[in-house]
Amino acid sequence: MKIVHVADTHLGLSAFNRVDPKTGMNLREQLIYDNFLAAIDRIIDLHPDALVHAGDLFHQVKPKTRAYTTALDALGRLRDAGIPVLMVAGNHSMAKTRYTASPFEVLERAGYRANDLYIAHHNRYRRVELDDVVFHLIPNMLLPEGYRAAFEEIEFSSGTDVLVTHGLASVLSDRRLRTVAEHELDATILSDRFDYIALGHFHDQVQVTDNAWYSGSLEYCNYGEISDTKGGLVVDLASGEVRHVDLPHTPMINLGRINCDGLSAREVVDGILDAVDRAGKGIYQAICQITLDGIRRETLRALDQKALAEVRSRVLDLKLQALTIDDPSRILYEDSLVGLDYVAEFKHFVEMEHLAPGDEEFVKKTGTDVLRTVIARHKEGENAAE
Repeated sequence: MKIVHVADTHLGLSAFNRVDPKTGMNLREQLIYDNFLAAIDRIIDLHPDALVHAGDLFHQVKPKTRAYTTALDALGRLRDAGIPVLMVAGNHSMAKTRYTASPFEVLERAGYRANDLYIAHHNRYRRVELDDVVFHLIPNMLLPEGYRAAFEEIEFSSGTDVLVTHGLASVLSDRRLRTVAEHELDATILSDRFDYIALGHFHDQVQVTDNAWYSGSLEYCNYGEISDTKGGLVVDLASGEVRHVDLPHTPMINLGRINCDGLSAREVVDGILDAVDRAGKGIYQAICQITLDGIRRETLRALDQKALAEVRSRVLDLKLQALTIDDPSRILYEDSLVGLDYVAEFKHFVEMEHLAPGDEEFVKKTGTDVLRTVIARHKEGENAAE
């Protein structure tokens, strides 16, 4: 049997405050939908016997309407092609309590009659037999010990066994994504008794044991992933061969490094313009990064915001990574570090964690009260020093 392994599609993710003029939708979100459906068409062209999705189909537990319709469109195309889908819930799209409805109930109802969609969610292990292959589906669990309990339910077959699960392999514990319900996978769960282990959660495509792989995310979800490999994996379960397959995604491009030693703010901006010009018109829908090496903080603050806004209009997003001469730590420079609204950033962070409504409001209020107190004290200290 030949399968395609993908994960972490994060349908519904939006960013960068750019609007698609045709749909009025956030452009980043629109591109993710379009690329996902193009990836499904590419997978269909590969004629696999099954598609395995190892979690985080959706970016949130309550998906947007367009995220749902895109997922249903994809499942319809796969059904028409005769390709069954096996899927587990990831930490982003898992129901956080036993009383919360799972977004996958909608998909199950849509695919029920065709009997070609198999999903494990709501903290429950699921066993699926397709021909001579048994798929063991363990979704992202509410508690870490849930993985061990699910693993103990497994009865290995006399044929081929495939584990599909979502979490962070212990060998990658130093590379945590630090997202909600991120659990470490016990090394014993990643057993060599499985013929193949399809993993989701880690966004780079990487092999963690002889039989276990992360396919990686289809899209670049943040700038920390700029060096990651994106795409999917084609797996021949009979021979054990695993190979990378390119799938459509929004490119993330490193436009290089500018040596800012001795440069004025105007010269730094000119260097940024030159870097974007050299990349050409093909980067209009690309996510780009430029490193400002050895820049002084006063120069960083003096960069012409109007000129930078014009540059940013020519790409999907542009991050300036500043390595300042007086502080070698990295700074991701957006519109203005000086004017960064810490309270708004904190509220946005809390919203991305998808807490229960009552908990979200409590965390927002408590956290913003603390932040405002700290900021006020910091300003008082600055004024006293003056």
